[in-house]
Amino acid sequence: MNFTKGLKDGIPIALGYFSVSIAFGLMAVQCGLTWFEALLISFTNLTSAGQFAGVTVIAGMGSYIEMSVTQLVINSRYALMGISLSQKTDGRFRGIWRAILGFAITDEIFAVAVGSDTPLSRRYFAGLAALPILGWSAGTLCGSILGSVMPLILTNALGIALYGMFIAVVVPKARENLHVLAVVAISIAISSALYYIPAFSAVSSGFAVIICAVASSAIGALLFPVEDEEVQ
Repeated sequence: MNFTKGLKDGIPIALGYFSVSIAFGLMAVQCGLTWFEALLISFTNLTSAGQFAGVTVIAGMGSYIEMSVTQLVINSRYALMGISLSQKTDGRFRGIWRAILGFAITDEIFAVAVGSDTPLSRRYFAGLAALPILGWSAGTLCGSILGSVMPLILTNALGIALYGMFIAVVVPKARENLHVLAVVAISIAISSALYYIPAFSAVSSGFAVIICAVASSAIGALLFPVEDEEVQ
């Protein structure tokens, strides 16, 4: 896979990120940040939930410790994604490219990359991540500068775009493979239990994501093991 293929695969993600990050730009400015500070946060973080939570902590005059713990809880899932995705890289994906992979991982980029049938190359991943990074940053800039002229109903509507985009990434794979569909169903069941059962009310949304990912993947590995390829 080459850089051009990565760019093409990253276009839908970039378009979705652009619309979602407009809402972040709006919120950041409303919380007292400048347009440049909002843009800098988006360009160096690439984590929607983490950024929204971080701006909330900033607006509430929270401490550095509170900010650190909040980001650790919300973004811990990226460590799991990085470990998983590193197993799919080719032999040339070393050194600084490992750091770039860790920086550029998002839920949607991970979903597209991990669904590849071939080893992940440096050029493909660079193309896949390039447009989403630009889309997320550009949307933040537009939201922080032009937010004052946008109606509230449009601002609220932009908040659901990220979820719709992620569903569009997951559903095709689930339709192709019943094992993937089963794992998705298991994850949904665990997530619903964590949300609706009172005993789990203390579990934060960040930890809930980690629990769902680890538990559903572990159950999937037990129920649908992949046999090792025979050595030729």
